[in-house]
Amino acid sequence: MKVTVLMGGISREREISLKSGKRVVEALKKLGYDVIPLDVREDFFEKIGILKESDVAFIALHGTFGEDGRIQAILDMLGVKYTGSGVLASSICFDKLFTYKVLKGIVPIPEYKIVREVKESPVGYPCVIKPRSEGSSIGVHICGSEEEYKEALEKELKIHREMIVEEYVKGRELTVSIIETEKGFEVLPILELRPKRKFYDYVAKYTPGMTEFILPAPLSAEEERRVKEIAVKAFEETGCRGFGRVDGILKDGEFYFLEINTIPGLTELSDMPASARAKGMSFEELIDTILKSAFLK
Repeated sequence: MKVTVLMGGISREREISLKSGKRVVEALKKLGYDVIPLDVREDFFEKIGILKESDVAFIALHGTFGEDGRIQAILDMLGVKYTGSGVLASSICFDKLFTYKVLKGIVPIPEYKIVREVKESPVGYPCVIKPRSEGSSIGVHICGSEEEYKEALEKELKIHREMIVEEYVKGRELTVSIIETEKGFEVLPILELRPKRKFYDYVAKYTPGMTEFILPAPLSAEEERRVKEIAVKAFEETGCRGFGRVDGILKDGEFYFLEINTIPGLTELSDMPASARAKGMSFEELIDTILKSAFLK
């Protein structure tokens, strides 16, 4: 089977995507697949013939033109199977506002508002501000005061036209990795993140030693059931397929949904590979399972 691994891309997460992609290429080669690495850059359309010759594309792209449904639409047009969610689910989940609108009333979500100018927080303090469409916690700030809030918002509104402001739910940061097999959606061991910074930001995510991984997360039977129930519900309701990761906060026995990552990181420090290891799956087994899920659609 000929597999093209799409990596790199044109987003602010390009370097992380290259790391994910290179690991995927190595794993697929060990598994015996015929692998073609394809760095998605501005000249992508000059190389599109490579995709036409592929049996399947493994998408290891993060951010814009990777997780937002656009590369998926191109692959659909070419008739090439690919890993992960389809066009609609990818575009919904890449936009945190659309995700909240789809899931409102279905899963617990923090109170939120959209803001386009610098003025007082509409949800009080502390609060969280974040872009509608970014990954790796880029542009996310926890603000404990009006001064912090206005300073962060002024900075981000120079980059983004609008920002989400939501109540800060103080609790335990959990991430739930989901893979699709012939038996349906399977939840890998739940991971609790204990960052050594204010929260699980870009530095905490990609700097060795900056975050403690607790696997499996120490949860009561009822807490575990509730977290899994909400994560899978969010995954299904948004139409996700193949594999993905649901992030949220556990507070007083309730799991507050924050976001779905339709193409989670696959680096040495990433969450999903860690959860797979906790289940006894090697990285190669995880990648093989994800690849084969492309043929379940």
